[in-house]
Amino acid sequence: MRVFAVGDIHGGLKALIQVLNKVEIKDEDTLIFVGDYVDGWSESAQVIKFLIELSEKIKCVFIKGNHDVWCEEWLKSGEVNPVWYMHGGKETIESYSSFSKQDKKAHLDFFENMPLYYLDEENRLFLHAGFTSMHGVSKEVFETTLYFDRTLWEMALTMDKNIEKDSPIYPNRLKHYREIYIGHTPTINFNCSTPMNAVNVWNIDTGAAFTGKLSVVNVDTKDVYQSDNLPALYPNEKGRNK
Repeated sequence: MRVFAVGDIHGGLKALIQVLNKVEIKDEDTLIFVGDYVDGWSESAQVIKFLIELSEKIKCVFIKGNHDVWCEEWLKSGEVNPVWYMHGGKETIESYSSFSKQDKKAHLDFFENMPLYYLDEENRLFLHAGFTSMHGVSKEVFETTLYFDRTLWEMALTMDKNIEKDSPIYPNRLKHYREIYIGHTPTINFNCSTPMNAVNVWNIDTGAAFTGKLSVVNVDTKDVYQSDNLPALYPNEKGRNK
């Protein structure tokens, strides 16, 4: 059985289909998505529809990202968060124009059932953004941290790779897990178009919302599969490139 981690999709259904075709998914595989399925390109509602159908065929884990929280709130109340609207919410709302109330209810259920993190049998942690508790992710005080935090990644980037885990200056929050997989902070911000690794943290958001690609990583072999750059797949759109 292969296990794959899937980066932030942001409404790019064409990229998702393209990269999954490259992976050649098998029935016994597991896909773990690190969140942000919506907001950006024009097919957010279609992405959710595709993922619901995909989960009926193979094992999938869908972690909730900050953009998913915003979309969930809109589907539930109909109220439009102005921050969300400016950061991809407008395109997401438009993508739902042909979806029925029943469809929207099914999508709301989908969002509401998403966990904020997932810990597998190999002690590999998957979550959208990060966490700050030195006692581990389950002890995080504010759940919003799990889908908004960037300090975990910033800390990992600045660490000396030669520091051993038993060192007194090795961060306690990293000691709990064999590996940590996150999205949320695009690697293109660091002039890198592929997933990045720092200490035991893997950042697999390669900027699909903007000018980058959608990435899938085999968590055992570290093989990387990528779509084309999203602007090439949606040439008449801007995504979140405002």
